[in-house]
Amino acid sequence: MKQFKTFILAVALTVGATAFTNAQSKIAHIASQELVEGMPAFKDAMTQLEKLQKTYDTEIKDMYTEAQKTMQRYESEAATKTEEENQKRAMELQSTQRRIQEHGQNAQQDLQKKELDLLKPVYEKARTTIQKVARAKGYDYVLDSSNGSGVIMADGYNLMPDVKKELGI
Repeated sequence: MKQFKTFILAVALTVGATAFTNAQSKIAHIASQELVEGMPAFKDAMTQLEKLQKTYDTEIKDMYTEAQKTMQRYESEAATKTEEENQKRAMELQSTQRRIQEHGQNAQQDLQKKELDLLKPVYEKARTTIQKVARAKGYDYVLDSSNGSGVIMADGYNLMPDVKKELGI
């Protein structure tokens, strides 16, 4: 009878352990930032942003150069002008300086908005593709193993090859 009880206990433990193992969630990982940076749409967006940044840099540099030339001319002519004219010119230079600063701030805001507009669809596509592949592979959770995400991966299934294949990259 004691052997029968031991046998029943062993069977119960085996069945319970099997059920517990099967009930565990499947978890995979992916370095999402690496994935996004490898997508052609990301590279295209970054090229557009760099081009726009160069345009703004050139505009601001040209405005600054023009202001410098005007200031040098006003300084060289200051001795021949009246005090009232010199004050007027100084106010004009201050106004020009403010316009240059405002243009720089507006350019920075425009770049940030453009970056958001260009990259939001890229990140969304990466996210939906990761979800699609994870569901197809039967994973319940996908951890982001990008640097700085707080997840350190030793083992586990890496979805990167499957997601890249789905994206065609």
